[in-house]
Amino acid sequence: MKKWLFILVAALLTLVGCSDKEDKQATDQLKKVSVVLDWTPNTNHTGLYVAKKLGYFEEQGLDVDIIMPGEAGADQLVASGKAEFGVSYQEGITQARVQDVPLVSIAAIIQHNTSGFASIASKGITSPKDFEGKTYGGWGAPLEQAVLQSLMQTEKADIHKLDIVNAGDLDFFTMMQKDIDFAWIYYAWTGIEAELRGEKINMLYLTDYSDQLDYYTPVLATNEKMIQDNPDLVQAFVAAASKGYEYAIAHPSEAADILIEAAPDLDQALVHKSQEWLADKYQDDAKQWGEQKLSVWENYAKWMSSNNVLEGEFNAKQAFTNDFLPKKEAK
Repeated sequence: MKKWLFILVAALLTLVGCSDKEDKQATDQLKKVSVVLDWTPNTNHTGLYVAKKLGYFEEQGLDVDIIMPGEAGADQLVASGKAEFGVSYQEGITQARVQDVPLVSIAAIIQHNTSGFASIASKGITSPKDFEGKTYGGWGAPLEQAVLQSLMQTEKADIHKLDIVNAGDLDFFTMMQKDIDFAWIYYAWTGIEAELRGEKINMLYLTDYSDQLDYYTPVLATNEKMIQDNPDLVQAFVAAASKGYEYAIAHPSEAADILIEAAPDLDQALVHKSQEWLADKYQDDAKQWGEQKLSVWENYAKWMSSNNVLEGEFNAKQAFTNDFLPKKEAK
């Protein structure tokens, strides 16, 4: 009896050992790549965490690390080849391209621009005309002043009557407690947080004042060398990411739980409510998630040029591609 027990235990240990070895071999066979976020984890990134958690990346032969940008920033890491993929923005890629930085957008995470200027309702800012005599808190980019001026011009308001200050890393709610009247936010996160706080805000969406400001923000990006040397890898990454975002569209609550598991310091109520708000905005009116239009890239570049925030030749066709999106059967 003892002899048979010994043989049984030995056989089980052998099976466990073989299983561990097979798992390690399977992991070793996966191609390790990294995707750099643009900021701390939030619902713009949910599809990536879903693709990792549910094995969509593994199905494509990838072992993906989702990493924070650090001081270098996602664009710089991706452009230099220190990371294969990153979360970027159309405005950043447009400016990079005219400086011969070979970034390429490979999918639009959200189909339309959901950002705008927000203020606490009690400040009475309900139109760009109300910016006069107020203080705007930003991060010191020339683009901000151009956008502010563009909106104010629609109502013949004078930007010289607006005080623009660099608020650094202060969040919206901290700014509102100081001598700052309004800031540029994404409603999907900060706007939803205001709702949960019971704080009534006024939101002026950029898209309400100019079609040219309806650009892709954020996007997934890589560099030209990756596309040239490893097109199959790019195809695999986009296929898995696409599946992850499609899951987030169809199952926002479950997707929110996956994001919370990956980033447990996030406020659970905020993540769930934000995910619900974004679910139908990832794809919106596009034929499929991730699709980008040449007209959107061209129109925004024209706006940038006419507002003196873009110098140099910009070739929109080289700045983005839909080639790596999964092929969908016509319905």
